[in-house]
Amino acid sequence: MTLFSLAARCSATLRTLWGRGRLCGLAVALLLQFAFAPPVRAAEDDPVIARVNGTEIRASDLAIAEEDVGSNLPMTGDARRDYLTKYLSDMVLVAQAAEAKNVQDREDFKRRLAYSRDKLLMEMMLQQEGKGSISEGALHQLYDEATKQMAGDKEVHARHILVDTEDQAKAILAELKKGGDFAALAKQRSKDPGAANGGDLGYFTQDQMVPEFAQTAFKLEIGQLSDPVKTQFGWHIIKVEEKRDRQIPEFDKVRDQLENFLARRTQADLINKLRAKANIEQGEAAPEPAPIPAPGMPKQK
Repeated sequence: MTLFSLAARCSATLRTLWGRGRLCGLAVALLLQFAFAPPVRAAEDDPVIARVNGTEIRASDLAIAEEDVGSNLPMTGDARRDYLTKYLSDMVLVAQAAEAKNVQDREDFKRRLAYSRDKLLMEMMLQQEGKGSISEGALHQLYDEATKQMAGDKEVHARHILVDTEDQAKAILAELKKGGDFAALAKQRSKDPGAANGGDLGYFTQDQMVPEFAQTAFKLEIGQLSDPVKTQFGWHIIKVEEKRDRQIPEFDKVRDQLENFLARRTQADLINKLRAKANIEQGEAAPEPAPIPAPGMPKQK
């Protein structure tokens, strides 16, 4: 059971706030810190790991690089650290060379820098607000609200066989009615990724399946086979294995998802409040703007 299903029952508003994505990497922080920001004396627990033409690279800079590009690196341990240190050193060198050519004075650079600054401020503000919203009390309150909404819900444990056409579904249903083994036929005939498990879908609630499938599954008795059911995925034969009251997940098992949900709800609330207070004016429709040249690319004539 996922917290999406659990929290979705709180309200439609909460459902719209759900997401799994994380805040994006902050590569521009490196550029701002090394090339354009004045040097800041770091704490004693932030040691210097390299110096490039007098510019210090510290452990905190390595952590930012890890967040920005680390997920794409196959190496680990010392090799990973060495790669990131070299990456940071090269960044400083190129940034220094760019400053020597006054790249920072170009209008396209200034526009990109202003955009990147606002984006970084937004991301850090949202991170700060999201983390600040998480407390034991808030987590337990959300958990209690969601589990109360789940009381009395039912779950069905079912298998299915998915094929492309109604005729294929009818032929399989005929075999099943003659005593064919459902799991075996699912492995042989079903195009669903779960075919290897005999078409077993486990337990699910009505709102976790597309409507046509869910409505049929919840009407069937235990052991009963459905007629062919058409959904956006194809044609299904459904067999209900068991029914039960919906199981409530333990708090500790969904804690991470509760934290994520609370943070995202707080972030969305902040944006909505700022919008409500803001004076936002839409300008007149303008011609399609010319693309901003990528860094290092000459403008087209």
